[in-house]
Amino acid sequence: MKDIIIMGIETSCDETSVSVVKNGRKILSNITNTQISIHEKFGGVVPEIASRNHIEAISNVTKKALEVANITFDEIDAIACTYGPGLVGALLVGVSYAKALSYSLNKPLIGVNHLTGHIAANYITHKDLKPPFLCMMMSGGNTQIIYVKDYCKYEVLGKTKDDAIGEAFDKVARVIGLGYPGGPKIDKLANEGTAGNVILPQTSVDNLNFSFSGIKTAVINLHHKNPDINKADLAISFENNVAEMLIKNISKAVEITNIKTNNPSIEDILGE
Repeated sequence: MKDIIIMGIETSCDETSVSVVKNGRKILSNITNTQISIHEKFGGVVPEIASRNHIEAISNVTKKALEVANITFDEIDAIACTYGPGLVGALLVGVSYAKALSYSLNKPLIGVNHLTGHIAANYITHKDLKPPFLCMMMSGGNTQIIYVKDYCKYEVLGKTKDDAIGEAFDKVARVIGLGYPGGPKIDKLANEGTAGNVILPQTSVDNLNFSFSGIKTAVINLHHKNPDINKADLAISFENNVAEMLIKNISKAVEITNIKTNNPSIEDILGE
């Protein structure tokens, strides 16, 4: 059977990424041009600046992806690109570039939903993984529990009612003076804190849905009322609180779906 080589282009936010993948599971190259240092001084991603930087980077990133994969455009079977959701201007750069490649090379063009791409990434990380399984999606703008019934058949069991978890981390980090991006900076600071020194409220939401606005507001109010509060203790309490929400709901989802497969166990995936 002939190997299928796909070039994937991703420009949904602030990183220009091009990857070459064989047979949907093996990465031949994965090149990313990040804009974190550019947006850091603004405290978050500025859409117009992101778009301009995608335009500047995309050709070189594509060239590098081909070099690392050690292939030519002639060996590519199809061009795939993220068409949404994401920043409109940033997406436009990737989609336009992919369309141009598809037309000039006479290769099929495959539009990919950003969220479907998150799910499919699990097949690359865990090469023996196959549906059905549960997927906990925790990207910057989305927090969902998805029941993957088959390779292209999904059911959303729960989702955030307000902020996504990534947004909550970024907003909390900005308020307590850590800057952007919030996730890794809060996690690093939390390693210096003591759990239990700061008590934060638990947010209760119906069914398998999430709400991170309340916990975010609680952290912000605490910091405003007491600017001298131990930020490391605040960070670990916030991180533990949201982790408990995620674990609680995904555990419920496992019980509801009663999924029993030969897929890797949690221990295998986490390396424990």
